[in-house]
Amino acid sequence: MIKDSFYEALRDLGIEITEEQKQQFCVYFELLVAWNEKINLTAITEESQVYLKHFYDSATLVKVIDFNKVETLCDVGTGAGFPGLVLKILYPNLKVTLVDALNKRIVFLQQVIQKLDLKDIEAVHARVEDYAKKHREEFDVVTSRAVSALPVLLEYSVPMVKVKGYFVPMKGNIAQEIIDSKQAISTLNVQLVDQITFKLLLENSQRTLLKFWKIKKTSLKYPRKYSDIKKKSL
Repeated sequence: MIKDSFYEALRDLGIEITEEQKQQFCVYFELLVAWNEKINLTAITEESQVYLKHFYDSATLVKVIDFNKVETLCDVGTGAGFPGLVLKILYPNLKVTLVDALNKRIVFLQQVIQKLDLKDIEAVHARVEDYAKKHREEFDVVTSRAVSALPVLLEYSVPMVKVKGYFVPMKGNIAQEIIDSKQAISTLNVQLVDQITFKLLLENSQRTLLKFWKIKKTSLKYPRKYSDIKKKSL
């Protein structure tokens, strides 16, 4: 995906970006490739592929959430900043928290945030189950891209979502995971209100966006300790 194709694809999603935002994506890409030589951030480093599989893919979340109406966003297991940092560039109004368990990634993200002169965004080094205990019902939207099996991801993420807020994981083929998540969905007080499956532009790999609406507060029991979750998911 060349840059002009990326901008056009964003327009098809209803997103018009400024010259400043275009430049921010250029710098983000350059930093990603440079840092990737020192630490493992991504297997994808070719410019056209980064713009398609990381930048554009992250932006597809607008298919289920209007980020103009969102104030606070948390990206769980953000890695190199996908989708949370991309969404911050596209929607400067967002207050974004990026959470990852690997400190090297956090150092990279902090460098990108500084270079792009982004405000109202922080990168936090923490295990998400620990972070969730201290930040309950804090975010309008929590998202995550292909981090864990859905029952586990729900237990990590839903406690941080405000009542009447949304958890929106990005997945591939999800059919069996949804079946496996019935107990977690019920226990954590969320409801699956939208599910969109589509093919990623150009390469046609399957993408699924799930939108869970939080009905009421989650029990203080959740999330459990990592060892307990690993032993038996909800």
